[in-house]
Amino acid sequence: MRLVIIGAGFAGMYAALSAARLRDIRGVSPEDLEIALVAPEPTLVVRPRLYEPKPETLTAPLLDVFNAIDVVYVQGSAEAVDTKARTVQIVTNKDARKTLPYDRLVVATGSRLFRPNLPGLAEHGFSVDSLADAVALDRHLHGLAKQPQSAVRNTVVVAGGGFTGIEAATEMPSRLRAILGNDVKPRVIIVDRGAAIAPDMGAGPRPIIEDAMRKLGVEGRFGAGVAEVSKSGVTLSNGEHIEAATVIWAAGIRAAPLTAQIPAERDNFGRLLVDRDLRVPGVADVFATGDAARAACDDAGNYALMSCQHATRMGAFAGNNAAAELLGVPTKPYHQKGYVTCLDLGEAGALFTRGWEREVTMVGDVAKKTKQEINTVWIYPPQAERAAALASADPERVTDVSAFF
Repeated sequence: MRLVIIGAGFAGMYAALSAARLRDIRGVSPEDLEIALVAPEPTLVVRPRLYEPKPETLTAPLLDVFNAIDVVYVQGSAEAVDTKARTVQIVTNKDARKTLPYDRLVVATGSRLFRPNLPGLAEHGFSVDSLADAVALDRHLHGLAKQPQSAVRNTVVVAGGGFTGIEAATEMPSRLRAILGNDVKPRVIIVDRGAAIAPDMGAGPRPIIEDAMRKLGVEGRFGAGVAEVSKSGVTLSNGEHIEAATVIWAAGIRAAPLTAQIPAERDNFGRLLVDRDLRVPGVADVFATGDAARAACDDAGNYALMSCQHATRMGAFAGNNAAAELLGVPTKPYHQKGYVTCLDLGEAGALFTRGWEREVTMVGDVAKKTKQEINTVWIYPPQAERAAALASADPERVTDVSAFF
């Protein structure tokens, strides 16, 4: 039997760990149940940190972890899925193609930044969506030091006033001063079509975010979107032109395109609709997880968000359940009642909220320490030691935030 997992992000990593854990508990050999993970590189990109400096350092190796738990790493990109033949078509880094049959499939392909067809965005816009994008932005920022001092050089426009946009914008003043000198006065502007900053976080956290923006000198332009991007800046939908040497796009994400090959229902973000076991209804032997899936967290109408916090736990349940079906043991319905957010606010600290109502429980330096612990410890892979790695993947305990806060 073979269980195939597509994707080495947070959901894919935990799907592999959890499936291997159940296989070990049931005393089944790797020869009787092969767990294979397909990804271009055996590396976890620590995507929640890509707004930080030195993005090239924000990865974690996975091959030793996979070897420790007898998970087969298959190098390449999944190009096509045939759910009738139960095969995955893979393209390797050398453009060779091969077919990998599966008995169960876990789609953990993650998400991509939504880039609309705006004039100039592809040519002149940057992002912190992928490792390559973040590295390109970092190189661009360092390249600004070679340009003559000017207000345009020192101005950054961030398109998108959500979580990613806020973290990128509030980190930017210190990043620019580190590159251009402490005497430089950076100008950072967040642009969003909404009426206010952080539309999804609600009214409770907003005053704290706005206060942080004031402290950092981050401006806001709300009620207007970016209509055009050029080498010299952006033009907004209300006609205003902002001259800037740097434009960062952070306005929305969608499920990775491979999900469209699964013949099933999807939501407006391209996520596959799944049942409580994270199966894709109507498609035999296929599970979806992480940013590729729309899953209910509880019975109160809350659904998993496209976030690391939900991806890790969803991955653990998907891997466990896919393996459970093959091993003939009961599955575990996914549930994730605890929900927290921890928003980095650069030199202004951080903001920590609890619950779907986003009740503010920590701010400033205290919240910043928690954010740093989350970013540097909690979301990294377990150590490459068999017992410890398998123990880390109990679905009931993975990302159980209620145990910590």
